[in-house]
Order: sequence, then C-alpha cells, then structure tokens
Amino acid sequence: MEMKDRVVVITGGSGGIGQAMARAFLAEGAKQIVLADLHEDAVQAAANDIGCIGIACDVTSESDIESVVEQTIAREGRIDLFCSNAGAGGAGLLTDATNEVWQNQWELHVMSHLYAARAVLPSMIARGEGYLLNTASAAGLLAAMGSGPYTVTKAAAVKLAEFLAITHGDDGIGVSVLCPQGVNTAMAPKSLGDGQTDGIIEPEQLAQTVVECIREGRFHVLPHPEVEDYVRRKGDDVDRWLIGMRRLKRNSQA
Repeated sequence: MEMKDRVVVITGGSGGIGQAMARAFLAEGAKQIVLADLHEDAVQAAANDIGCIGIACDVTSESDIESVVEQTIAREGRIDLFCSNAGAGGAGLLTDATNEVWQNQWELHVMSHLYAARAVLPSMIARGEGYLLNTASAAGLLAAMGSGPYTVTKAAAVKLAEFLAITHGDDGIGVSVLCPQGVNTAMAPKSLGDGQTDGIIEPEQLAQTVVECIREGRFHVLPHPEVEDYVRRKGDDVDRWLIGMRRLKRNSQA
C-alpha cells in the first residue's frame, strides 16, 4: 500500500512511535491522520503540532475504539490503514507480577488489537481494501527477560496478527506486525541494556521502516534487521535457542 491520499488512524498517537509514524505518513502524502490516545490534552497537543486530528481513546475499551472508527469514517468516508500501536511495559516474572499486571497487559497488547480489527474490518472488507498494522515487539518473536507479562502478551499479539493475515488476506486486507527492539522513547530510554537489544534506534528510523514494509506488503516489520536472523535460528533449533537465552540471562545477572 502506498500512503498517498490514505486515511490513517494511529492509537498510542501522542507518543514517540505514534508521532513518528504520523509524520512519516504525512510526508508520503497521506490525506488525513487521526491520532488516538488515552489522555485528551496530550493527544490534542500532538495533533496540533503535527497538523492532524486527535481523539481521546482508551484502547482497552471496545466502545472507545468503535467510537474512533465511527468518527473517522463519518468525517473522512473511510479508513485505509489502522495502526493499533498503543502499549506499555509490564515488568515482573510469574511470582512477582500480580494478576492485575497480567490482565492489564493482556487488555492493552491483545484485546486492543482485537477491538480495532472488529471495528474497522467490516468497512474495509466491504470496499475490498484496507490495512492493519499491529505493534508488537521483538520480545513477541523471541523473549524479554524479566518481563513475563510483556513477553507473553506481545507473543499473543504476533499470533493474532498472523491469524488476521490468514483469515482476511483474500478479502483484500493487508496485515503487518511491528516488532522492534529498543526505540528511543519514554518506554525504552537509551539506558536500556543487559544484552537484550542490538541498539536503540530513533522513532523516525522505525517509521521509515514501517513505510517501506507497508509499501511492500511485508508481514514482519523489523526495524532491527538482526531479529530476522534470531527468529530463523530459534526455528532451526529451539532447544539450542533456549540454552542460549538462559546463558544470556545468567550473564545479565552477573
């Protein structure tokens, strides 16, 4: 999909990745960008700065997602690309992460994508065209040590994107899943370490990778290209991969 003249919704739009994608899409000639985010003041400020529309939205509320879709279609006539991008960290392991943390991560990283797909797919399928970009993480393809809720829910986000691509690819719907490692945002500052990233990239670099992958219709959007090799090695020998991850965990705690 080319971005020229497209109508795009981006959740998590007031943050670094969301804003960077909005600017990149506008630079490619997008017709309209709608930013959706939890805090109205922040999303309106971002929208005013970029020159687009801002709507307050709790992505863990299906009715809020439906409202964003309905408002956008009423205003613009259609949605060409829905970027389900909102997310947050969730630290802890099995024993120290509370049930509330697990549930919140599930609602934010899985159900929000499901709500978006439910809301926007009917109109896309009726037109025979549309695109979904779901933000997951390299942790969803591999693992993030010390963050069980984040890793597990991001893996579920990847699987949901796969399911959507399989189920609706023949309906004219493109699907991509964004799986970065560290990005220089409030969620992953430059101090991120312990060997779990191949470098902290800027949101603008990530956004250019998103544009290229959507143009080419590629499922995995990997701003850190090394991740593709890691996923291949994991698939070749998962037992060896697990041994290597345990070694990395020990080294990070040394």
